[in-house]
Amino acid sequence: MAKRVSVAIQDIHPKTLAVGVYTPYVKISSAENYYEEFLSLIKTLGMHYDETYFIKVRAVDTNTFFTKGKLEELKLICDQKQIEVIIFSETLNPLQERNLEDALDCSIMDREQLILEIFKKSAHTAEGKIQVEMAEVQFLKTRIIGKGVEYSQQLGVIGTKGPGETATEKMRQVFADKLRQAKQKLETLQKARDNQRKRRLSSNIPNLCIVGYTNSGKSSLLNNLTKSTILAEDKLFATLDTTTREFYIGGKTKILISDTVGFISQLPHKLVEAFRSTLDELKYASLLLHVVDLSNLEWRSQINVVNDTIKELGVEKPVLYVFNKMDKLSAEELEQLQKEIIDYQPHVLIHTQSKDGVKQLVNYLMNYKF
Repeated sequence: MAKRVSVAIQDIHPKTLAVGVYTPYVKISSAENYYEEFLSLIKTLGMHYDETYFIKVRAVDTNTFFTKGKLEELKLICDQKQIEVIIFSETLNPLQERNLEDALDCSIMDREQLILEIFKKSAHTAEGKIQVEMAEVQFLKTRIIGKGVEYSQQLGVIGTKGPGETATEKMRQVFADKLRQAKQKLETLQKARDNQRKRRLSSNIPNLCIVGYTNSGKSSLLNNLTKSTILAEDKLFATLDTTTREFYIGGKTKILISDTVGFISQLPHKLVEAFRSTLDELKYASLLLHVVDLSNLEWRSQINVVNDTIKELGVEKPVLYVFNKMDKLSAEELEQLQKEIIDYQPHVLIHTQSKDGVKQLVNYLMNYKF
């Protein structure tokens, strides 16, 4: 008699293909490192992928993203592997997404939706959840309404309202209502944040803001300095919500240290806009601690991504480069890198595994003129 096998519903998943595309506008210098980061995003969300397909392209088609030849190649893979879902490393516009779904006969998840889902999973405070909700509404509006327009063109009659057009109007109103409600809630929370900020500024207590690429060790640094227990996992976007803690330099001078959301290459613009109110905290900082994972081969590219995002936010503040994870480097690697980081001034070298590991940073802050 054949043995019965029990299969849980959560173990059933669609056949999924992860498509990593390295385009000329990708800011990560190595295609291999970019693909690795992309797969890490998928794992961070907890999704499963069965196959991978990596490709470099020189140009992007405005309608289908891929050229005809590359699209046929991808179609063949999907047919042979019986793919049902494709996760793209790049952000697609609504037209590209619809055309790819039709051409490949698969459901599509692009970079924007992937990161958005991770943000939804990682946001825990009311403010963080509302900001993610606003970004999600903006994303869905371009997708669903776009399909409604297409539907109205097929079924509507000139001079009258067809079923598709009516549905589009209803969806547009739903999205407008959701955005308005979310903005009202966020404004209420922002007023409380503004009042807290005014009290802090009036007290003349220095405030440091920790910035950096995702998974560079920002939360671990805050935990080390302030003896906190903030979630600090070795994965992308482990924490999203801004956290502020007190720290006494040399046991005497009180300062406040705030950890902010981590950045990533090609962070969707809707998410930057949604978190602008939270990231505005950087404008009131006395000093930015730019944490850099020195053990990551892409540390230079990651510095550029963070600096570009800070510039986009209109933040101009003194910066201290905090080169982290030096404990993961050999003596020879550290000696070589010390020659390379000389261009990034001022800077300190640290690791967060012990109190002594952040000694350079603490000494710098003790002598800093706030």
